[in-house]
Amino acid sequence: MRRILITGGAGFIGSNFVLHMRSAHPEDRIIVLDKLTYAGNLDNLKSLSNDPNYRFIRGDIGDFNLLEDIFTGEDIDIVVNFAAESHVDRSILGPKAFIETNILGTFALLEAARKSWLKDGKAPEDKKFLHVSTDEVYGSLGETGFFVETTPYSPNSPYAASKASSDHLVRAYHHTYGLPVLTTNCSNNYGPFQFPEKLIPLMIINALKGKPLPVYGDGKNVRDWLYVGDHCTAIDTVLSKGRPGETYNVGGRNEWKNIDIVSLVCDIIDEKAAGDKKLAGSYPFNGKRKSLIEFVKDRPGHDRRYAIDCGRIERELGWSPKFTFEKGIRDTVEWYINNRPWWEGIISGEYLEYYKLQYSR
Repeated sequence: MRRILITGGAGFIGSNFVLHMRSAHPEDRIIVLDKLTYAGNLDNLKSLSNDPNYRFIRGDIGDFNLLEDIFTGEDIDIVVNFAAESHVDRSILGPKAFIETNILGTFALLEAARKSWLKDGKAPEDKKFLHVSTDEVYGSLGETGFFVETTPYSPNSPYAASKASSDHLVRAYHHTYGLPVLTTNCSNNYGPFQFPEKLIPLMIINALKGKPLPVYGDGKNVRDWLYVGDHCTAIDTVLSKGRPGETYNVGGRNEWKNIDIVSLVCDIIDEKAAGDKKLAGSYPFNGKRKSLIEFVKDRPGHDRRYAIDCGRIERELGWSPKFTFEKGIRDTVEWYINNRPWWEGIISGEYLEYYKLQYSR
């Protein structure tokens, strides 16, 4: 039995990974640590409530005493660090939380692992610290080229800068102390349980409800899109086969312009409504939903293009993405249609203020 601490495990990617691990490795013990800020949602993990090999702890990764108790009490073998403030727009409006969680929180986790694992200057072979990061640390690309593991860091937002700093801390703890770390840098994720401030769920929900679809600038910013299920299998693969001290870029090989994604979402929902009277009755709308698209003022420092070269993880570890964007986005639209109570609960009450900001990434 491996004892795995998953931080940020009630968030979007973290909860998908927890569910993946419970299915793929039912013999493992999973301890989830999450502060339950606005984007953390225990409903994502309610299917595990009676699982004896699952434990949830509400807490801050920056709490040294709590981390020490968890490492000692649970005898942690593996850390997978998803805990992060992750929205670019929020980092522009209020960077402090990003510094506290993404930098100081990662530092606290590294220190806890170092103090628990390093005996006589060396960690046991079964210990691993996997830090989940982003392609945004690399900055912006032109019309051609790809980010690779050796691309120099050039972050352009407070969010990206905070993640870049945490990446450097993780690397330093390996080279200085010998901590057995792994780092993954992924492209934009999408799929079930994504908080409605992000581009794809925001557009799905607004299109269903007949609300405006705000698109930054000219809408031609390009991102590589990674289905969250593919990301989960990539992280599992890196845990099993990755070499300590190394970085692996994880991408979906699915480059799309934002405007094309919004248009595709509109087309899929229009198509589904045309063939489903119940759906059309629940979300009445006359005309084509593309008419809801509104171009809004671009955000400061908006990177033009990201694109990941995931060749290394494919060659060395044998992982590759399985979902095309066309397949993944249809499954995602279907999930939001079928899980209306989940997102309606989020955009009501205390979450309404965030939702009204109409953030998109």
